[in-house]
Amino acid sequence: MAKKNLTSKLRLNAATRQNRRLPTFAIVKSGRKVRVNPKQRNWRTDKMNTRNWRKRK
Repeated sequence: MAKKNLTSKLRLNAATRQNRRLPTFAIVKSGRKVRVNPKQRNWRTDKMNTRNWRKRK
């Protein structure tokens, strides 16, 4: 198995934090105009492009 380096772990952790639903207070505060998180993705259908992370600097 390949080992993950620190930058890959940090990026995966950031993507995991972004993949949350919208807080209830934000939905109520906007008067239900904003209902869903636009950055939310499914782990099975929407794949992240992790191969280009190593090439970027």
